[in-house]
This record gives sequence, C-alpha cells and structure tokens, in this order.
Amino acid sequence: MTSSDTLAEPSGHPLPGQARFSPRKRRQISQGVQYAAFVAVVFALVVVADWERIQQGFFDGTSAAAMLPELFTVALRNTVIYTICGYIFGFILGLVVAMMRLSSAAPNRLVALVFIEIFRGVPALLVFVIIGFGLPTAFPEFSLPFGIYGTATLSLGLVAAAYLAETFRAGIQAVPKGQMEAARSLGMSYTRAMITIVIPQAIRIVIPPLTNELILLFKDSSLIFVLGVTASTVELTKFGRDVSMEFATSTPLLLAGVSYLAITVPLGYAVRTLEARQARERR
Repeated sequence: MTSSDTLAEPSGHPLPGQARFSPRKRRQISQGVQYAAFVAVVFALVVVADWERIQQGFFDGTSAAAMLPELFTVALRNTVIYTICGYIFGFILGLVVAMMRLSSAAPNRLVALVFIEIFRGVPALLVFVIIGFGLPTAFPEFSLPFGIYGTATLSLGLVAAAYLAETFRAGIQAVPKGQMEAARSLGMSYTRAMITIVIPQAIRIVIPPLTNELILLFKDSSLIFVLGVTASTVELTKFGRDVSMEFATSTPLLLAGVSYLAITVPLGYAVRTLEARQARERR
C-alpha cells in the first residue's frame, strides 16, 4: 500500500487543511452564538435594572391619566394637522421646483437649485425661527393666515419641498423618454404630456420615498414648539414635556413617543409593502 493510498483511505478524522464543519454547520453555530449572546445581554439588563425606579419614572399612572383625553383630542390631532398641511404644501411646491429644476431655462434651474440647497442644508429648527419671527420682523404689515397653523404649514412645507423636489426629479427622469416622445407624436403639448403622462408615472415610481418623507415630516412637527404654541395648538412633544415637568416623571414623554410610533410604524410598514410590490413588478 502506497502513501497516496493511505491518504485516500477513509478515516474518521479530517485531513490537514480540510474543513472540520460544513458551511451550513458553521452558519448554525454562528447563529447559535449570536442568540446566546443576545439572551445573555437581555438577562444581564433584567438583573441589573432598577425596576422600582423604572416603574416610577416611566409607568406612572397619575401623570398618564392627567394626559387624557387631551393627548388624543388636542396634541395628537394638532400634530396630524400640522403634518398633513405641511406635506400637502410641500408636495405641490416640491413638484413645481422639480419642474423648474428640469427646465430648459437657466434662470428656472438656478432658482430651483438655490431653493433646494438652502432649505435642504439649513436645519429645520432655523427655518421655523426664520418663518415665525424673521418674516414678521422684516414685513410687519404681512401676516400669514390661520395663525400658527399657517406658520407651521409654511415652515414644514418649505423643508419638505426641498427634499420632495429631488425625489420628483429622480422619478421624472426614471420615466422612459419614449413616453414623452409618444405623447408629443400624438399632438400633445409638452406641458400636457408632462402633466397627464410623465408625472403620474413618476409619482407612482417614487411612492416609497414620498411616504418616507411624510414620516420624517411627522417627526419634524415637534419643532413647532419654538413658535410659541398655546394649550389649544400644542403638539405631542411640547404637551408631553409640559406634563412631564409638572409631575416630575418621564411617563408623559414615553406616551408621546408611543403616540408617534402609532403613526410612523404603520407608515413604515406601508413603505416596505410598496417597495416589495414594486420589486415584484420589476421582475
């Protein structure tokens, strides 16, 4: 028997350099280690945490009861109103800015580019301060309609429009050029073809990022407190902070956060569903 025959003879031990476990077995071991580490971390947190202080700080029934029913009838309602109004304004303005960004006229492209760079680069809080206090100072005779609702709509809308404009531009450019050429060959004007053919297809393409922007705007509505809200115009974050300071507990802030999640989690699920549907359609 030669040495090569000896090496080829099956034995219960792997040859030098031969993998000890199959890739599937290694993957199972790796996953088992990760699960064990996760369980160990959770167990350590449960053991170390001071549950009495957690209950007092985050699950105080008295402060939670004090938030009702204003949490839903005032704070959450106002937050939703601010967000929807700002989004509608930003949607329309963003579409206009996107069209200007794609215009053949250089002044239109320049104005759109400056608008996008300013309102996308400046912190949203600064936009609220400028709209809420800068405009009345510069134009004392001019006042926005609907009070704080109008100011919040303009502030949120300008921030949203800067991001939505780039989203719309990407969607319009993603529509095959043959769509516009076919519409023009049928005698449609450029404007009519854009409004009736291209833009509807572009909006359908960018529905997921449009929904993402709605989620971001919903959270940005917490900045409205800098405008000086009243008891009837308060939004979720300000309301939760005021009650939290009154009762010296974090429970109101926790409930405010849960209220945000009650809106953003379903929206996030809708985004993932739309993305999955579009991915199936592209196959």
